[in-house]
Amino acid sequence: MTAPVARRVAIPIIPEMPHAVSSAERIRELAGTTMGTTWTVKFVGSSARAQTLHRMIPLALERVIAQMSPWEGQSDISRFNRLALNRWQDLPPEFSRVMVSALRIAAESGGAYDPTMGALVDLWGFGPSGARASPPSPDEIAQRHRECGWRRLDLDAGARRMRRSSYGLLDLCGIAKGFAVDLVAETLRELGIHNALVEIGGELRGLGVKPDGSPWWVEIDRPARPTDKAAAEPILVALHQLAIATSGCERGFTRGADHFSHTLDPRTGWPIANGMMTATVLHPSCMEADGYATALMVLGPDAGVDFAVKHQLAALILFRQGDAVMERTTPALDAMLA
Repeated sequence: MTAPVARRVAIPIIPEMPHAVSSAERIRELAGTTMGTTWTVKFVGSSARAQTLHRMIPLALERVIAQMSPWEGQSDISRFNRLALNRWQDLPPEFSRVMVSALRIAAESGGAYDPTMGALVDLWGFGPSGARASPPSPDEIAQRHRECGWRRLDLDAGARRMRRSSYGLLDLCGIAKGFAVDLVAETLRELGIHNALVEIGGELRGLGVKPDGSPWWVEIDRPARPTDKAAAEPILVALHQLAIATSGCERGFTRGADHFSHTLDPRTGWPIANGMMTATVLHPSCMEADGYATALMVLGPDAGVDFAVKHQLAALILFRQGDAVMERTTPALDAMLA
């Protein structure tokens, strides 16, 4: 007989009571592809609502791609990256909203998250130009790095316009997927769906509850079991009016004994090599959780936890310490586990 797996359970403080749902209602599921990954929506509602959502969800996702995908030559972000220096470009509401969040997280983290890393992301083989099997030269890295810098962006949020004073290319891949989750969740609410679970590429946001009154349970992503036995227990999160995003180092390439992560440190232009494996953040906004998780990966175990504590983030990080895999949680997450 297999022994049961012990689990820790994280239950957030509920900011509002969930909408009443009949136990006779059923959970319906829709799914598709977007942004090079998959999406799923589980919701409590009728088949007629499913038909409406089948039309409306892809339209919301297409807006994100049309505005923020560097793989689309005519997207708003691609047009901005071709714009002459110090020229204003008008931004759609969604793009402007993401930029407000991106620049705030860049400022809070001292540039550990930076939305102007597009040229370096591409140089390292993680952008539209395609993969590479060996690292670029230090001179190439230094040249592209000199062009980056979030402080060289000038965002006029009131007028929804932006300009740049250097040729650093905008890249929102560390925050746009989380925004897409939020946008789908908001689309559901506008259509009267108040009980649902939205997922895009492993990032999730929960609304309300299931027909039986239970929350949408999700397990925090863990690529390896930590060395500490207590910490090895999986964590289940009740995702009620809450989102979860995890950033990791699983993507990249290996050259000899070296692994080059797709997560780049904006402060150096090189892939991170700080022992970080994953950073998971719980937040009411999936966009915010996404951006903060990226910043924590760059900051590393000590500075990352200090940052998360300062900003009252519910977060969990896994990192390597020698041959051991270690876990750290923040007080905000510990409070949910209490």
